[in-house]
Amino acid sequence: MAKTKGLVIKEQTVGESDRLVTLLTADYGLVNAFVRGAKQLKNRLAASTSLFAYSEFSIYQGKDANVVDGAKPIEIFFDLRKDIERLAVAQYFAQLAFELANEGQPEEEMLSVILNSFHLLCKGEKAIIQIKSVVEFRLMSLSGYMPNILACANCGTYETDIMYFDTLEGCIYCENCQKIGAIACPKNVITAVRFICLTEPKKIYSFSLSEKNLELLSKISEQYVLSRIQKRLPTLEFYKSVKL
Repeated sequence: MAKTKGLVIKEQTVGESDRLVTLLTADYGLVNAFVRGAKQLKNRLAASTSLFAYSEFSIYQGKDANVVDGAKPIEIFFDLRKDIERLAVAQYFAQLAFELANEGQPEEEMLSVILNSFHLLCKGEKAIIQIKSVVEFRLMSLSGYMPNILACANCGTYETDIMYFDTLEGCIYCENCQKIGAIACPKNVITAVRFICLTEPKKIYSFSLSEKNLELLSKISEQYVLSRIQKRLPTLEFYKSVKL
């Protein structure tokens, strides 16, 4: 039997009362496990194995699959359900983690990024689009998809007043080497991208941009994610449909 702390990022009802959950854990990355009778009202594991629950799990290897034997809730993130936009973006973050995390490999920082984003969403202390951009760029970087944002991909210039972010190639160009199709960005937006990707984890939200530039940052981070994952993300589509 293994014990680990994990966040439920996906759940699926199996049969009449069982639940199949996917956990994002620091120790083992993605873990799939069954929760017997979780849909029953009086089941002791119902709350601690629900979507977005961060719990300490006891898991054993059954004959055909992992089974949750016990779960002690640490944080349920109930406040996410009080606002449809925050709930929608949390679902999107969970899907991103599911797409990018590995099974059987530690994912400590990815788990930390998602947990911190949930705390910020619940507190309402940061703009949702800022949280979204940070999660997108940081998770892509952790998964081996960090964009080449150190200097112009053509001439090596570090910075000009306007830079161009190519979401398909994952690189930047200076104003003298601007490329068709790349998105024009003020230099402080590119500085923010560098900061998100390269700074230490506990400081990734320590930057500020105008509302207009936050929207631009969100645009390039989202397009970059889609260019790398190359599949439809229903949770992102839902978030955009309810975005205020």
